[in-house]
Amino acid sequence: MPTPGMILAAARELLPGPPPPRVPEPDLVMDDPAKVAAFHEAGAEGGVMTPVYLFHAAQVCDVVRPGDRVLDLGCGPANQLALVAALNPQTHFLGVDLSAEMLARAEARIAERGLANVALRRGDITELRGLEDGSVDAVISTVVLHHLPDEAALARCFAEIARVLRPGGGIYLVDFGRMRSEASMRAFAWQHARRQPELFTLDYFHSLRAAFRVEDFGAALARHLAGRARLYRTALVPYMVAVKSPPRRPPDEAARARLRALAQAMPPHQRRDLRDLRLFFRLGGLASRHL
Repeated sequence: MPTPGMILAAARELLPGPPPPRVPEPDLVMDDPAKVAAFHEAGAEGGVMTPVYLFHAAQVCDVVRPGDRVLDLGCGPANQLALVAALNPQTHFLGVDLSAEMLARAEARIAERGLANVALRRGDITELRGLEDGSVDAVISTVVLHHLPDEAALARCFAEIARVLRPGGGIYLVDFGRMRSEASMRAFAWQHARRQPELFTLDYFHSLRAAFRVEDFGAALARHLAGRARLYRTALVPYMVAVKSPPRRPPDEAARARLRALAQAMPPHQRRDLRDLRLFFRLGGLASRHL
């Protein structure tokens, strides 16, 4: 059941009026070691991001297939990427990030998990140098796009996705959406403040302020990926926005069993968070076949 704070946030979203102006991230590239460490801690196994990672991993499993070459834009410390790669051992992943500090963490995480199906590369997600046209089978990105400086950069990123993706390829891009009230942003950012590093809470708040509007995603989708994916958002509150292609395979039973086991192993408050995220996305039209 959503918390009272989340219910209040939903009520605020129903009020008329535009959202507050977008405030770009203070650090467009997260290279500060303390911030990277806080993000890594929040995303580690058992960390506050665990339910979110499970949900997105389940969505990614719909759009990637064995033998695919999959591009992960803004892979960060590879917490999400490592989970997805472990669930899809016959799929090859390339993680791209502009932060050297993040990539160092990612290399350590991939080595720690013994994943042989992941490669990493430093690069700009708005200018995918070294990747030829139609050279990847799927493109994924989880909670990264708000780091881009403006709507023009978002459009360039979508244009690059369209360029490198093969016809019929898979797409799963998800990020925060801009809410109408800064008070709602604070409610989400501080919801689990006791369970997450203080720096992560502050970065979370900055990320919500930097989120693009649902309309910004819709415009980039219509211009560059029309007919290849659909736009979804969480119901009532545009807390998260997703761009997803149709499923490219039936549900993978091994991946589904593993995801469900991981979900059952979470503490009650994390299972509740996962249930709420599934509910609000399902009400927005995005089902989860692997959970």
